[in-house]
This record gives sequence, C-alpha cells and structure tokens, in this order.
Amino acid sequence: MRGVLKMPVQIGAKAHPFSDPTGLLSDCHRRIEMFLGALEGVASVIDRPLTEETRAALESALRYFREAAPKHTADEEESLFPRMRQKRDPNVEAAIKRLESLEHDHLLAASLHAEMEELGQRYLEVGSLESISVDAFRKAIVSLVSIYKQHIRIEDDLVFPLAKQLLSAADKAAIADEMAARRKLASLSLWTVIRQKVSACPCSDDLQDSRLPTPRLREPVAPVQGHRS
Repeated sequence: MRGVLKMPVQIGAKAHPFSDPTGLLSDCHRRIEMFLGALEGVASVIDRPLTEETRAALESALRYFREAAPKHTADEEESLFPRMRQKRDPNVEAAIKRLESLEHDHLLAASLHAEMEELGQRYLEVGSLESISVDAFRKAIVSLVSIYKQHIRIEDDLVFPLAKQLLSAADKAAIADEMAARRKLASLSLWTVIRQKVSACPCSDDLQDSRLPTPRLREPVAPVQGHRS
C-alpha cells in the first residue's frame, strides 16, 4: 500500500569466501539492491513529514551509497576490469565493450547519488520537502534503479562468470587483497594463514574470518570481520 515504508531485509543470504572476489562483488550487488529498496520506500513517503522509521531507512541507505558503494566501484574499475583487459581471449574482448558502458554507468550513478544525497540530507534536517524536490528525489531513484538493474545483470550474468573462469589464482588473490586494503581489512594471504592455524581448533566452525556477515539495515558500513561493501 502506498505510503507504508517497508524496510528491506536479506533473509538467509550466504556470503562468498574471501578467496572468491567476484563472488564478493556479487554479494555487494545484493546489498546495493537492498539499499535501493530502502530508497524506493523513502521515495513513496517523502511527500509526508519525516518519521523515525523513514529517518532510519534514509540515513542507512545514504550512508551506504556515500561510504561503501564507492569502494565497490573501485573494486571493479581499479582491480577487476584492468586485469580482465589484460587477457587475450575473444570472450573478454566482447565483454570489454560492455565494461566500457558499465564504467559510464558508474559516472551517471554518481551524479544521481549526489542529487539524492543533497535532497535526502535536506529532508533529514528540515523534516519535509517542497513538491519540486519530492519529484526530483523520486525521479532520481527511478533512474538509479534502472541503471543498477542493467548494470548488475550484465556483471552477474556475463562479466563475473567470465572473470572467475579466466583469471588466475594469483589474479584473484591480488584482487581480494586490494579489496581488503580499501576497507582496511587483513589481506587474503593473512586470512589464509589464520584459517590454517585454527583449523584444528574445536571451535573453528564458528570462526567466520573469510565470510561476510549478513548486513543489517542500521549497520551497513560497520564490518566487524570479513568483507562488507
């Protein structure tokens, strides 16, 4: 029903291991979809006075796209895509053309996020928006959802499976290390050593050192262990 804000959740989501960087990037896509859902929910009620529920959803979503999502973009544009371009494979050559359009999507999405950040912060501060700003916020989220939908489909269905097949173990380890460095986490090689040392421990099954915890809406960018984007 219109006007009822529904908080997006991920139920039973399983994270990929740190040794599978493209899997981690796909996990990031699920979080992007979750927080886009939060912004869609806010858009449906943003013509009304701000409530605490709306504030919580909006603050969490804006924080995620402001602080965590740029790391995901860097993971792709600085770590994954360049290594894919180095592969002499006809399938990669075809995928590269799609990558170029994806990088353009990142620029367009950044502009829309900046607009939503400005409008969202004004809504949080004042508690209401004028009709022209309400329309602008709603148009921005519609455009973002459209961009991400195509972007995520191409990456999940084409780019990531191809990268997983063609990239060497060394490439994947380097990508994972760079992803960890962006988040100031321990590198993949260190995680591997830790797992080897605790593998004989009776409680090792409870150690989630190489997996992403399922995100909670109110804590999108505060990882305690593993990777979170």
